[in-house]
Amino acid sequence: MSKKTNGAAQDEASGLRKGLTSYGDSGFSLFLRKAFIKGAGYTDGALDRPVIGIANTGSAYNPCHGNAPQLLEAVKRGIMFAGGLPMDFPTISIHESFSFPTSMYLRNLMSMDTEELIRAQPMDAVVLIGGCDKTVPAQLMGAASADIPAIQLVTGSMLTGSHRSERVGACTDCRRYWGKYRAEEIDDQEIADVNNQLVASVGTCSVMGTASTMACIAEALGMTVPGGATPPAVTADRMRIAELTGTQAVEIARQRLRISKILTADAFENAMRVLLAIGGSTNGIIHLTAIAGRLGLDLDLKALDRMGRETPVLVDLKPSGQHYMEDFHKAGGMATLLRELKPLLKLDALTVTGRTLGEEIERAGPGFTQSVVKTRQDPIYPQGGIAVLSGNLAPEGAIIKQSSANAALMEHEGCAVVFENAEDLATRIDAADLDVTPQDILVLKNIGPKGAPGMPEAGYIPIPKKLASQGVKDIIRISDGRMSGTAFGTIVLHVTPEAAIGGPLAYVRNGDRIRLSVSQREISLLIPEEELERRRREQPVTPPTAERGYKKLFLDTVTQADKGVDFDFLRGVPAKPK
Repeated sequence: MSKKTNGAAQDEASGLRKGLTSYGDSGFSLFLRKAFIKGAGYTDGALDRPVIGIANTGSAYNPCHGNAPQLLEAVKRGIMFAGGLPMDFPTISIHESFSFPTSMYLRNLMSMDTEELIRAQPMDAVVLIGGCDKTVPAQLMGAASADIPAIQLVTGSMLTGSHRSERVGACTDCRRYWGKYRAEEIDDQEIADVNNQLVASVGTCSVMGTASTMACIAEALGMTVPGGATPPAVTADRMRIAELTGTQAVEIARQRLRISKILTADAFENAMRVLLAIGGSTNGIIHLTAIAGRLGLDLDLKALDRMGRETPVLVDLKPSGQHYMEDFHKAGGMATLLRELKPLLKLDALTVTGRTLGEEIERAGPGFTQSVVKTRQDPIYPQGGIAVLSGNLAPEGAIIKQSSANAALMEHEGCAVVFENAEDLATRIDAADLDVTPQDILVLKNIGPKGAPGMPEAGYIPIPKKLASQGVKDIIRISDGRMSGTAFGTIVLHVTPEAAIGGPLAYVRNGDRIRLSVSQREISLLIPEEELERRRREQPVTPPTAERGYKKLFLDTVTQADKGVDFDFLRGVPAKPK
């Protein structure tokens, strides 16, 4: 029998024998590793068990992960009940409102940190504990690249609060009340009072923002135990899910059920269906694209739009509806939704339980009467929450969250009111002499992947104060940036190519007419092509650069929104059919 290569041998090794440190003597490498770990009090019996790594993203800077210590203990309990050895390790933790300049700027760094620590440390499977917007996609990206058995555990949503007998929760209500404050409808005292009530516990946003979207998507992809998406952070249900996750992690380690067996083209199609049906965050498109890219797969935006025409919004949650994540959980969570979507899903897609999605839907039972998840015959919105636009302003595409937009503005022509960058916006948006009417279209440039850098959630351009004070609640806004999944309004995002690399958006001027037609999936700059070419010649764009560090890596290698805003060198190679 021929000897296996060292790489192949390491790949088939298990437990502490995986990924041995290079000392030139594998026997000594294992001997030394066991000597050091025994210093922590482990016995030989413990060290012979399957090793389950636990990526721990607990951080004082991340209240969305404030329950991480309790989750960690529950996961460890489940691992030990199943005969495994739990080994937790820290990774980068990203919180949306604590990350400068933006959490998206750090997502790829966190994914690399996660990937390399999975590769560097011996583990037969890994549990990924994450919640806040960019952590779950970063973890799935990193685990997909490392391609070992992996299972996702989300931290869960926060509870809702109450302000003057009105139920409130972050962060759709954050934006709604801040809009009232800017319009001088409420005073300093009330905005301070509501600030104390918007976040009633640790956990992720209580609406269908990006964190909740990614939790639902993770379950749709087959990457969580059934029911893993919706239990709130501070509930016993969430702790039980954590324990079950630990137990299942040992099982996928024993089966050697690699993540690439779960994250297939069918799984991504199911995830896109769910994204549309939940009225999910526009960020979900970028994240799904990036995760798929790590496996060498492409997310087809045209296919997403086609699916959107036959996949209505069914989940009645803010910002597209009225309820909150805890209501979705009480209504049966993802099982209720998947049961309703069943005719549209790829039911043979494998999940981390080792069973197919179709089998899991059957195991969930017949369901019960509830009012949060609607039927396809009586939806919240007749089409999917997100529509994909194209036209000469966005040759490679743009998107709009149509389910949370103003129907009266979705077929509109107006004059551009242009802001060159975020600083220009901050300086002029509330100026009394800003030349703007409710029929105009606000255009913000240079907040894309390279322009900001990091594609911040500045696409939710505030209503100019002069209009807000007149009672204007919405106006068309266009940018090459993103917006929070908790936001709402008639807002065109992810315009590609971005302005900072010379996309057509760079050449829009004040007074130019722009046409938005969601029914025709069009976003067009209404000037002759010859005029656009003349502006290109007169205003050549030089993409931003940096001299050193992570910023240089980011600017040199980051892709556009349609490619997931990932680093080009991290794209995977499609698995060869066996």
